[in-house]
This record gives sequence, C-alpha cells and structure tokens, in this order.
Amino acid sequence: MPIPSHFTTPIKISAKERALSQIQRWIIDGTLLPGEKIGDAELAEALGVSRTPVREALQILEVQKLVEVYPGNYTKVKSLEKSDILKMYSTLASLHALAAETAASVIVPEQIEQLKQLNAEFSAAIEQGLPFQAMELDEQFHNVIVEAADNEYLASYSASLQVHIRRFKYVFLKQPVQATHVSAEEHQAIIEAMEAGDPERASAMMKQNLLRPMRELYAII
Repeated sequence: MPIPSHFTTPIKISAKERALSQIQRWIIDGTLLPGEKIGDAELAEALGVSRTPVREALQILEVQKLVEVYPGNYTKVKSLEKSDILKMYSTLASLHALAAETAASVIVPEQIEQLKQLNAEFSAAIEQGLPFQAMELDEQFHNVIVEAADNEYLASYSASLQVHIRRFKYVFLKQPVQATHVSAEEHQAIIEAMEAGDPERASAMMKQNLLRPMRELYAII
C-alpha cells in the first residue's frame, strides 16, 4: 500500500522520558531537596509508571551528576556546593560571551525579533512571580544567541552546563522582583548591541548578564 506523505505524527514520550523530565524538574525547583534520599518505588507511584523507567531515569540523572546512586542501598539528590557557582557561571559566561560576539555579526532580523519577544515574556513572568517560567524564558533567550553563533561545540558545552546552573538560577529567580529586573535590562542591552552589529558590546553585556547573578547568588547561598 502507498504510504501517505502528508500527515502529522503525534508526539510520543516514553515512560522513561516522562520520569526523567519530571524528576529533573523536581530536583531543579527544589521539590526534591539537595541531599534528600529518594526511592524508585515512591517515585514510580507518584508518576504512575513502573519502577523500571524510574530506575533508567535515575541512571541518566547520575550521569548528569544530579543524583548519587549507591547500589543496593539508596539514591540521593546531589548536594549543591557553593563553590560550584563560581566554577559553572564563570565558564558559561565565557561561552555565552563568545556566542554573543560571534552572533552579533551574523544574527538575522527574525532572531532579533525573537529575542525581543522572549525578553518581554521574561519580564512578564518575573512580574507575575513565575520563577520557573522566567528561568525557561531566560534560557531560551540565551539559546537563540547560541544558535545564531552556529558553533556546535559551544552549543554542546553550554547545554551540559545549563542542566546544573538551572538549580542555582531557580534560587536566584525566587528572590524579590527588584533583584531580577536587572536581567531584563541587560537582555535589552544585548539586543541593542546585536541590532547595532557591535560584537564587543554584545560580548561584554552577555558576560555581565551571567557574572552579576553569579556574585549575587554566591552572597545569598
């Protein structure tokens, strides 16, 4: 029989992917606290899946260094080390500064408009007290610039760091609104530098946008 060429394939997500996504989110937003022991049976019951996909998800999370697995004993959420803030943020700041410097010369108008829309939504999420949504929009903003830079190595290292930085970033975005409005203002400065085709300004503002919260987080944790 002829296979239809025009159809919409439904998006399917496996039990393992669903478990991985939800457990990762719980670790990021603090539902599962640093150092907390977690059991696959309890997680499976909460997620409505069998223990196998939960165990598979925990194995991935162990590789991502979000949990620590002690075979035959227990699994616990990896603790947050204050010193990691300086290591991770400074590395990501350098990566994203390079992305901004590169993107400033090649970014297209459609991507500029996308940055403006994301920053508007980011500001609104902060105003409405939606820290997780604000965090996701902030990541999307940065990822547009990383994508515009078109450097697969930069993108890969950035994605790996983001998994861990999300935990610290969530703490920052839960602070009083006035402390996070500065991020939206810095985003606007980055957009203006992109529009002007100014790689040095774009790079400097991008680095500031990541090093400032690094210092503020280090002071409050």
